[in-house]
Amino acid sequence: MTTVPRTETPHAPTTDALGVSAARARSAELEHLIREDPGRFRVLTGDRPTGRLHLGHYFGTLHNRVRLQDLGVELFVLVADYQVLTDRDVADRLSEHVEDLVLDHLAIGVDPARSTIFTHSAVPALNQLMLPFLSLVSVAELNRNPTVKDEIAHSRQSAVSGLMFTYPVHQAADILFCKANLVPVGQDQLPHLEITRTVARRFNDRYGQGTAVFPQPEALLSSAPLLLGTDGTKMSKSRRNSIALAADSDETARLIKGAKTDGERHITYDPVTRPEVSSLLLLAALCQNRTPEEVAEEIGAAGAAALKKTVTEAVNEYLAPIRARRAEYARDRGFVRRTLREGNERARAVAEATLTEVRAAMNGLY
Repeated sequence: MTTVPRTETPHAPTTDALGVSAARARSAELEHLIREDPGRFRVLTGDRPTGRLHLGHYFGTLHNRVRLQDLGVELFVLVADYQVLTDRDVADRLSEHVEDLVLDHLAIGVDPARSTIFTHSAVPALNQLMLPFLSLVSVAELNRNPTVKDEIAHSRQSAVSGLMFTYPVHQAADILFCKANLVPVGQDQLPHLEITRTVARRFNDRYGQGTAVFPQPEALLSSAPLLLGTDGTKMSKSRRNSIALAADSDETARLIKGAKTDGERHITYDPVTRPEVSSLLLLAALCQNRTPEEVAEEIGAAGAAALKKTVTEAVNEYLAPIRARRAEYARDRGFVRRTLREGNERARAVAEATLTEVRAAMNGLY
C-alpha cells in the first residue's frame, strides 16, 4: 500500500447543491471511472464496534468494500472505537467488539495485505486534526446538520455529549487524514460528507496558498436494498432484531422462524403493502442471486412457513463459507491482533504525514 496522497477526483459537484438525484448520477459516473482506473481512488469506510455485524451490514456495505478492494481501489477500514461514546456513557466489551469487527472483515474477504484496518484510538494524529478542523465550521452549521439531529433524537444518553455534537468534524478527520477521495455512503450520510467537503475546501482556501492540501471527497451512493429486522423494523444491532454474520445455522433458523410476516397465505413481493414478507423474499433473493419476484412465484400459496424455510436455507448456504473462514481466523487470535497492529502502524504513518503537512500549511512547525 502506498502512502502517497491521492489527488482530488476532477469535476466534483457538491451534493448539497445538486441533491440526491445528482449525487446518484455522479455515483454512476464514478463507478465507470473506478473500472477504468481504480488506482486513482482511495476509500475510507468503517463501523463502530458496538456488536456483531449482521446481514443488513453485509448487503448494505460490507460486500461493496470487498468489491472495491478487488477492483484495485485502496481501502481504509476504520474501527471507530472512539465514536462508540457518541451515544452511550461507556464503551462496554470494547476489545471484544473490536476483534469481532476485524474477524468479520477478514471473513468476508477484506485482505490486510491490500487494505488497511485500523482503530481511532491507535492513530493520535488523526484525532489531532479535529482541532484545526473545528475552527473551520460554525456552531450554526453543526446545529443544522440533519443527521446529527436524528442521532441526538435517538441517543441513549440523558444529555448529549460534545462528542456527539462534533461527530461530523471527527468524521471529516477520519476521511481527510488519509486524503480519501471517495466515500461509500447512504443518502442519509450526505450531510456528514458535505461537512467534510466544506472543511477541505475552507482549509485549502485559508491555508493552501494556491494548492489543494485536501481533496474534496465524493460520495459513492449505495444502491443497497433495505433489509428489515426480524421484528419488521430496521435491522439494527441495538434492537436485537438482526441475523449476525457470526451466527451459526441453528441460531439463524431460530431467528428467521420468529420473523414477523402477515396473515396472507399467498406469498407475493410487495414492499409497500407487505414489507415484512417482501424483506424476507429480498434476503433470499440476494443470497441466491435471483429476483424477489422469482422467489415469491416459486413459493406461491405454500405460505409463511415455506417462505421462512426457503430464506433459512438460502442464508445458511450463502453464509457457510464466510462462517467457515471466520471460525478459522478466530482460532488464530494472534493473526487478528497482528492484522490490526499492522493496520494501525500504516494508518499512523499516513496520519502523521498529513498532520505535518497541515502544521506546515498553518505555519506551525517549530
